[in-house]
Amino acid sequence: MHAYETRIQTVEVREAGNMRLRTLADTQQFHDYKGMAARLGVSSATWPLFGQLWPSSIHLANKVATRPLDKKLRILEIGCGLGLASLVAHQRGLQITASDTHPLSSEFLRRNVHLNKLLPMRYKYGRWGKNYNQQAKILGLEVLESRFDLIMASDVLYEPDMPGDLAAFIDQHSEPNAEFWLVDPNRGYAGRFGKALQEHGFELLENTELKEDPSEHNAKGFSGRFLRYGRQVVHQ
Repeated sequence: MHAYETRIQTVEVREAGNMRLRTLADTQQFHDYKGMAARLGVSSATWPLFGQLWPSSIHLANKVATRPLDKKLRILEIGCGLGLASLVAHQRGLQITASDTHPLSSEFLRRNVHLNKLLPMRYKYGRWGKNYNQQAKILGLEVLESRFDLIMASDVLYEPDMPGDLAAFIDQHSEPNAEFWLVDPNRGYAGRFGKALQEHGFELLENTELKEDPSEHNAKGFSGRFLRYGRQVVHQ
């Protein structure tokens, strides 16, 4: 038996309908089986965060559900957590790969794929900042190595050192012509991140305000932005 409690939540995504998610019961859950999370740099304080349904992830899923996207695009979600946006992309028949740093993220994603009656989906271990790739390989995890046409994320800028590390990670896994989508709940680091991403050839293409009244999934409401960056390399 698992030493943590879970529940099934249903969230409505625009044009995608109701998506069912297995989530952790609350932010008090913790069970680091064989110390895998600690060996991957996931602390006890951050351990349960991957298993929560965050408002930013719903807004990103809405964008994925409603934006025109070419099925030839190779898409990556980073810091996917429960993988809601990835599930919506998968439902649309897009070429999606989900990634995260948490050792249980892939297990929860598999369960959520099954709950929504979808075919299996690609998942990789991916982390920016301190390199835990070798440790991940020792633990038997598949490490992210490919490049993508579109990378997306929600609520991933929550520490002071993340803007530069995240921008470098995006550059590492982006094709020369690529886009990056971010839903940011105004944590205060988006400006620094934009400047860091600009150093890798990306420019801001869209900056849309997002607001939401209190709801079942977000009692405090939501205030943030959808940021879309693009890079285009002209070959001589």
